[in-house]
Amino acid sequence: MRRAALALCLAAAFSAPALADGPQPRTVVIGLDLSMSNPLVKDDAYAARVAARTAAELQALPLKSRVVLRTFGSYDGSANTLKVDQVISAHARPEAVAGGMAALIANVPKLVKEGKLKAQGKTSIVPFLETEAELVDCKASSVHIILLTDGFEDSEYATLTKRGGRLPAPAPIFAGCDRLLILGLGQGAGSPSATTHLRKEWTAYAEKAGFRNFTGLYDW
Repeated sequence: MRRAALALCLAAAFSAPALADGPQPRTVVIGLDLSMSNPLVKDDAYAARVAARTAAELQALPLKSRVVLRTFGSYDGSANTLKVDQVISAHARPEAVAGGMAALIANVPKLVKEGKLKAQGKTSIVPFLETEAELVDCKASSVHIILLTDGFEDSEYATLTKRGGRLPAPAPIFAGCDRLLILGLGQGAGSPSATTHLRKEWTAYAEKAGFRNFTGLYDW
């Protein structure tokens, strides 16, 4: 009887239609802008809002997803030593990882005041993205890049200001990557027209770089 039941179960298993795959793991790269122009480095209330919005992006990540946080500003590795890597697992649930990342982001102004993080004099967003493009594989997993920045590129590539400026046309270094999200686009400038210009420049950059989607939020 038991053998018959086992045989029946095996036959059903192999003849039944395959179950739909579950959610696939993602790679989420959080770029934290430590340049002095970014209000995040000095405004506690704003840092808390950015932290909460970032956490919302992480709270439902599938198992085996990877969350990476890196800082940028000056094009100087010694100035950007904060590196956090987490893999979502049974022991590191997405809500716990989201809470940890949020706590770190919310404490950035305090860490800068205490000298544990250094506010920087440049905003090298494009060089940061070029570096990360070498470290992610958009064919192996769904890749989301989240930049916590005002979006005012200030590097040897370009200078974006309230009055204008243009970003360079990138190669398709993120071809097939799912999303580029900028939180805080235009913050600190107090100029709707500047935010509109920044959104236009970063939308064009994201499209040419190969991202499927781009969102640039001044506020939320």
